[in-house]
Amino acid sequence: MSEETKKPNTYTSEFKESAVKLAIESDQPIAATARDLGVNVNTLHTWISKYSKPKQQQSVERTDEHIYDEIKRLKKELARVTQERDLLKKATAYFAKEVQ
Repeated sequence: MSEETKKPNTYTSEFKESAVKLAIESDQPIAATARDLGVNVNTLHTWISKYSKPKQQQSVERTDEHIYDEIKRLKKELARVTQERDLLKKATAYFAKEVQ
């Protein structure tokens, strides 16, 4: 068969999703991944845009991690401020007794 009359390959959606995952998570360039899989580079790029998570969802996940870190930091700060407040209350009571 000549190159022009060659039937285009059809791939299952499972294969496409696996290829996208491999291309995204791999340290090698997308072109090398496509070559290893026997897929056209442009085809793999099309699959990546179709099957990968949208950028907004990825940033939401990262934001969730930041939110948990922020909550942890704020809890520590709250504990510190509460201790300072309690210490100031005791110091105020002590000095109020001393003045009388």
